[in-house]
Amino acid sequence: MGTSLMLISPLPPTKTHKFTSSLFPLKTQTISLPSSRKTSTKIHSTRKFGNFLNLKPEYQPEDLDFDLPWHHPSDRSQFDVIIIGAGPAGIRLAEQVSLYGIKVCCIDPNPLSSWPNNYGVWLDEFEGLGLEDCLDKTWPMASIYIDDNNTKYLDRSYGRVSRKKLKEKLVKGCVLNGVRFHKAKVWEIKHHEFGSNVVCDDGTNLKGSLVVDASGFGSNFIDRDDHKLRKRNYGCQIAHGVLVEVDSHPYDLDKMVLMDWRDSHLGNEPYLRDGNSKVPTFMYAMPFSSNFIFLEETSLVSRPALSYMELKRRMVARLRHLGINVKRVLEDEKCLIPMGGPLPRVPQNVMPFGGNSGLVHPSTGYMVARTMALAPIIAFSINECLGSTRMIRGKNLYANVWNSMWPIEKRFARECYTFGMETLLKLDLNGTRSFFDAFFDLKPYYWQGFLSSRLSLKDLVWLSLSMFGHASNSSRFDIVTKCPVPLAKMMGNIALESI
Repeated sequence: MGTSLMLISPLPPTKTHKFTSSLFPLKTQTISLPSSRKTSTKIHSTRKFGNFLNLKPEYQPEDLDFDLPWHHPSDRSQFDVIIIGAGPAGIRLAEQVSLYGIKVCCIDPNPLSSWPNNYGVWLDEFEGLGLEDCLDKTWPMASIYIDDNNTKYLDRSYGRVSRKKLKEKLVKGCVLNGVRFHKAKVWEIKHHEFGSNVVCDDGTNLKGSLVVDASGFGSNFIDRDDHKLRKRNYGCQIAHGVLVEVDSHPYDLDKMVLMDWRDSHLGNEPYLRDGNSKVPTFMYAMPFSSNFIFLEETSLVSRPALSYMELKRRMVARLRHLGINVKRVLEDEKCLIPMGGPLPRVPQNVMPFGGNSGLVHPSTGYMVARTMALAPIIAFSINECLGSTRMIRGKNLYANVWNSMWPIEKRFARECYTFGMETLLKLDLNGTRSFFDAFFDLKPYYWQGFLSSRLSLKDLVWLSLSMFGHASNSSRFDIVTKCPVPLAKMMGNIALESI
């Protein structure tokens, strides 16, 4: 639910970054997108439902036009902190750490490249961080279609993050604070007692007291728990998203669609209906105008990941049923998010941050707002260690910073969120509908806190009890019959964490 709870394909930015009818003219066939690069693909319009899968995206994002302070071979190669990756996590942490006067270098194959994905966030989360000016569109409410006869409306504003605005703001902070950038790929990291050498594919060798890996989930520099049972614990969120021009769509313009679980579009396709009953998918939608909308068919969590082709077939059937005729595809996206699983091993010599540090919400896929909020806390801890008279180095530095990201209660809470993921994995479509019907009937404090990863362990216990009380008899039966094993695993993992 952050593109759902997940990543979403960003709307092509403009100079004003305003989502208005002037940006998306309702009667014209062209769109002016000065900060995007048009492809040479010829634009085709079609009236045949489903043919939009053959339409090529018309726009590709351009790199930022920024004069970065690059690391030069003649400069000193010793840094306090070296950050691998110039994604949202890496740039945010570089900006926050450098506020303390700490010497930071950020390494990335293309630090100025536009982020390939953007994010949906709850407005209050970004307002609390002073980042609300980095949203390019907000909706005052969100809607959830449980089924054809049950729609819920959430009185909580939702926003779409502008990848360009956010990156520009964070990069400007880095430049003002003296962060150096190096355009390369990290090839190897050699660790010593009180520091590390980072070897790049261009032959550059940089030395740092602390190396932070913010390069994403696929990093090879992070050591993880080798226990096979925990290794198989990952769930997968997969989605296919398109930003499109349509003839019309049925969604309200003042509400983003967090989840549309309706399945009446599969009535004449038994194969798709049977598959959806076992591993359900929903539509996530951001309506910008009556003719422009972001649509994303989403599998909230599955193990193994649902077939991407199956996902697209369901999307085609849904749009056909809703009467949505796609005329043009501006951007598209394939999204795959690993969720749950073990945290990195503690201690070790490289500090993970972002997707490879367990920050992805195990039940929802949300991460970006939490990453933005945690970066100042991690930066404070790094400054406390590097700037103290003790001059903490090596694995002890890692352990101190890690504990500021994952204190014991947060690790306990993560086990509860992972239990939520395991529960969802065991539910079919009817069970999933009943789950969210009860979940969004809870007091806003609980469902909002759960989605934003800010509930305490005590809160999570009360949420579970309230969920059981609000649940239907069939949902209670599902909980009693399908959840004992995940519950036992959760309790066992909490016991291990407490040792």
